[in-house]
Amino acid sequence: MVRTNRRLARRSRYTSYVDGPDPLAPPLDLSEALDAIGEDVMAGSSVEAAMREFLRRGGREQTGLDELARRVAERRRELTANNNLDGTLQEVRRLLDSAVLAERKQLARDVDMDEGDRALAQMQLDNLPPSPAAAVSELNGYDWRSADARRDFEAIKDVLGRELLEQRFEGMKQALEGATDDDRAAMGAMLDALNDLLDAHRRGEDTTDQFDAFMAEHGDFFPDRPGSVEELLDSLAQRAAAAQRMRSSMSAEQRAELDALAAQAFGSSDLMDALDRMDQNLRALRPGEDWSGSQRMDGENALGLGDGTGVFQDLADLDALAEQLAQSYQGSQLDDLDLDRLARQLGADAAVDARTLQRLERELRRSGVLRRDTDGRLALTPKAMRLLGKEILRAVADTVSGRQGGHDVRRAGSAGELSGATREWAFGDTEPWDVTRTLTNALVRGGATGGRVRLEIGDVEVAETEARTQACVALLVDTSFSMAMEGRWVPMKRTTLALHTLVTSRFRGDDLQLIAFGRTASVTGVDELVGLDATWDKGTNLHHALLLANRHFRKHPNAQPVLLIVTDGEPTSHLEPDGHVFFDYPPHPTTIALSIRELDASMRLGARTTFFRLGDDPGLARFIDAMARRVGGTVVSPEADDLSAAVIGSYLGSRDNGARGRWGDDDPMAGPQRSWWR
Repeated sequence: MVRTNRRLARRSRYTSYVDGPDPLAPPLDLSEALDAIGEDVMAGSSVEAAMREFLRRGGREQTGLDELARRVAERRRELTANNNLDGTLQEVRRLLDSAVLAERKQLARDVDMDEGDRALAQMQLDNLPPSPAAAVSELNGYDWRSADARRDFEAIKDVLGRELLEQRFEGMKQALEGATDDDRAAMGAMLDALNDLLDAHRRGEDTTDQFDAFMAEHGDFFPDRPGSVEELLDSLAQRAAAAQRMRSSMSAEQRAELDALAAQAFGSSDLMDALDRMDQNLRALRPGEDWSGSQRMDGENALGLGDGTGVFQDLADLDALAEQLAQSYQGSQLDDLDLDRLARQLGADAAVDARTLQRLERELRRSGVLRRDTDGRLALTPKAMRLLGKEILRAVADTVSGRQGGHDVRRAGSAGELSGATREWAFGDTEPWDVTRTLTNALVRGGATGGRVRLEIGDVEVAETEARTQACVALLVDTSFSMAMEGRWVPMKRTTLALHTLVTSRFRGDDLQLIAFGRTASVTGVDELVGLDATWDKGTNLHHALLLANRHFRKHPNAQPVLLIVTDGEPTSHLEPDGHVFFDYPPHPTTIALSIRELDASMRLGARTTFFRLGDDPGLARFIDAMARRVGGTVVSPEADDLSAAVIGSYLGSRDNGARGRWGDDDPMAGPQRSWWR
């Protein structure tokens, strides 16, 4: 007999996963965020501000905080523009008019009625005061002849009672619809017990047993099932404070009418007395709630007391969300966002967007791309610098290949030594196969059958080789204020980061020194240069920068010197023998002479020099051209956005020709080939 598999036959039930983060959610891609943060940092922002800006702005497919805040503000405008607070009074007027009309009809058709009584009744109805509260009060002792009129009049008191309770206990209006005297008595008993509990808590005399007993007897009135007195207080106080804000938002006439009507709710003042006692306790126990706010509401949709209180709770939620989304308070984090409140007000999609932003912020802080300096400020880590540099190199490669139809090329250098990297074989490659990687690719593909491994072309990987030519590179970047004023600050930093990443990842045998020169020059690290702020300081001290570059070249006598100079102005300052800085504009002849002297020294050291001239100043063009001719160098005049490609192309061109023993024959505008960034 075939036995039934109980595991397969067992009925299954599927629900939403709520125990922590979604285990099937795809990993977050930090590249877009890191790229945006890097751009802002290079433009002068702090890392913290740059991260906040990205979270506010969002990504290509990610909603940001600003969009969520806009939707919160729009939702708030809808609530205040579409609603008014006259709903309960309008309902009272409608029921009162209906009762009076039905009574008049009954008086008119009752032929058996005494004429004196008829005239007296009609006169009483004709002389009702215009105020609904006063009219209801005057008709309290009226002997209704019409059953429909009596029902409508009694409904006024029932509506008032249910609306007043709905103000304090959400859902009570529907729960008490058609309520009996026993239901009202149970409500009164609950209010008395609740006030006793609040009184005891206010005095510090309540116990857990007292709360448990209260919930056991009256828990049906609280569908959210609070687990403690504090949770109960929070829920009640938030609703009661919203009711008070609604009352404060009414006109004086509306408040007077409702106060007079409230005394007649459920036919007596007992309900109002119990609610007043509860409000006093809640005010004392939760003074931090907003008990005095107000909001102008002039829309067409009339809200009753219960619905209006709900709207004012929604407004409080939206105000809290707006503050959380603004992230403007000290120590704010996205984990402060109340996702349940956000889902309640804007829908589940908004909560998903916010949760993704929270994950993004946590991952940025935990992924190793950010660190805290000794002063407590966030900074980019070396890992972040590498990732940013790779993204810039990839963009440079795409730019160059798009202009030239470039393709991947691998060429062994004079030594043809292995670089340690591998790549997929391409037609024309002569490099040795990497057997381990090739067989692994075939096995992963499933090419093993019958104890044999079947290879396909796509499985083959070859070992990369590289030339053993060593270069000593000095990149001189102008950091004078004009670079920032003319929009060249960020392209200069991107260029520096790209070249640094290329040298440290692909050409580790080369020695790169970054030299920033403004009024003075200094050797700088890539992280320091990326975070450098533009400062108003007169001077372009090319003389000092060349002194530092030549010192770098002399330290590496066996390497080929490569001198790359990025500038947008003529040299206007130089170092005096005593170390002081001399500045003059237009450029002083001494400044020009000292700069040329150091450039000549670079030429004698064998440096291959390339000038990258930014801007269209004819005077600068003539000066740079003359200096380049003097030392047999090259001049490139790229747009700011093309600076990275030009510098990378010049560096790679120099290395390529150096590997053939032809240093100096490169064309800096030819651009790099795309193999180097992989």
